[in-house]
Amino acid sequence: MTVLDGKETAKQIRKELAEKISAEKQRSGRVPGLAVILVGSDAASEIYVNSKAKACFEIGMKSVIEKKDVSLSQSELFALIEKYNHDETIHGILVQLPLPKGLNEQDVISAISPDKDVDGFHPVNTGKLVNGEDTLVPCTPAGIHELLLRYKIPTSGKHAVVVGRSNIVGKPIANILMQKKDGANCAVTVVHSAVKNIGDYTRNADILIAAIGKADFITGDMVKDGACVIDVGINRVEVAWLPKGYKVTGDVKYDEVSAKVSYITPVPGGVGPMTIAMLLSNTWKAFSKEIVS
Repeated sequence: MTVLDGKETAKQIRKELAEKISAEKQRSGRVPGLAVILVGSDAASEIYVNSKAKACFEIGMKSVIEKKDVSLSQSELFALIEKYNHDETIHGILVQLPLPKGLNEQDVISAISPDKDVDGFHPVNTGKLVNGEDTLVPCTPAGIHELLLRYKIPTSGKHAVVVGRSNIVGKPIANILMQKKDGANCAVTVVHSAVKNIGDYTRNADILIAAIGKADFITGDMVKDGACVIDVGINRVEVAWLPKGYKVTGDVKYDEVSAKVSYITPVPGGVGPMTIAMLLSNTWKAFSKEIVS
């Protein structure tokens, strides 16, 4: 059984990006820029935003963080986004989700220039992904695909089952895996909360993507021997005797499942680190297209 080490893979991706950025800075004096907008004071979001800024700094990428009060109006947020849409030093714009009540997330996402939509959620980029066109892809699904590629996991003609249908993970990874390209070319089944007897589907998966948001949902009897299991879940489970009072676990019951499969991602240290790495990669991609044009 091989553990798919997202932490080490993300480290390698950051190293590769740092080398590209350094070379471009020496050549032209320019570097990619990422603007992150945070509305409100959600503690988890603040930690995540700060980690993104740190990651940018470490690889030589420009980072701007806009922290705004929860009272920010939608028109004011649109104006801020438009400012960075026209800022030539900024190549990626990310509005941290979820947004406070009163702000329409889809309208906000649609206000970001598709060319700077490094989260990959703009309708234009979503449509290009479905069409199989080159585009900015949501970071977590992109990270999953990158793990499959870098670990050279056989995918062509394999049966991939995706548990979950969110716009953030489930739908985009299903679209990626069905495309005719390396690390994909699968037969894809998507199951979700309305499907009865989910195990009937997951037991037939050569590649199982668990992204349903329920701790330890996928148990040992729900997976095929020798399968590849990608656990996207990040769940806090209360454990009174631990110093923090909780533990972080995925959607997969790791001890049971890891004993049966050929490949598995740990939680933490699997898909999570890849998400930020692919955000940086998307920002470089947006910057690179500007260089070419």
